[in-house]
Amino acid sequence: MLFFYIRHGDPVYDPDSLTPLGTRQAEALAKRLARYGIDKIFVSTSQRAKDTAKPTCEMLKKDITELDWCNEKYTWDDFSIEEDGNKCWVFNSSKYRELFSKSEIKAMGNRWYEALQFSGSNFEEGITRIWRNSDAFFEQLGYTHNREGGYYIQNKPNNERIALFAHQGFGIAFLSGILDIPYPEFSLHFDLSHSSMTVIDFSEHGGKVIPKILTLSNDSHIYGENLPTKYNNEILF
Repeated sequence: MLFFYIRHGDPVYDPDSLTPLGTRQAEALAKRLARYGIDKIFVSTSQRAKDTAKPTCEMLKKDITELDWCNEKYTWDDFSIEEDGNKCWVFNSSKYRELFSKSEIKAMGNRWYEALQFSGSNFEEGITRIWRNSDAFFEQLGYTHNREGGYYIQNKPNNERIALFAHQGFGIAFLSGILDIPYPEFSLHFDLSHSSMTVIDFSEHGGKVIPKILTLSNDSHIYGENLPTKYNNEILF
């Protein structure tokens, strides 16, 4: 199985939608995915994610399955904090970036949220909710997650290409759980740009499946359509 994780296009958060640029990104993405072929399409219940998936669904003549647990509003409630009078993601907070970098937090692995520094936060509830739903989702696709061992067992053959259209903040927590990389480390070192595609290979080797990223936050469809190439509208490269 190849699993495609796709962040929504350039957004308007209120009201929940895409900018004209975001719509063009979604259309460019659909052309790219049409070349690969996608067997099943899942999408967060947010409008910006659904609008991003729409051109792909139309081009490939696929229906979508909505997954409310992927809606970023829940992750925002658990992983946003107040800093300098404004709310932001913990991975954008100078305070939490420093905490996430500490060796004692890294040494706690996937139980990082039990550190005293995070007492009173919703981190444990948030990450375990995403783990629980993620594991149930992949179980339906034929993969049982052994989280302690850091691998999956394939329960049935699956040669499909599966796409999930969702978000950045949710995606960082979701992907960290799939890959068994502790959230603090993943959120410090990896990011997802608008309409970007992350592809994960679920091939079995020696009776186990250890998911491997083939491409992370790839936005070559933007270049291919000569669209603006600012990474999250911030960094031009």
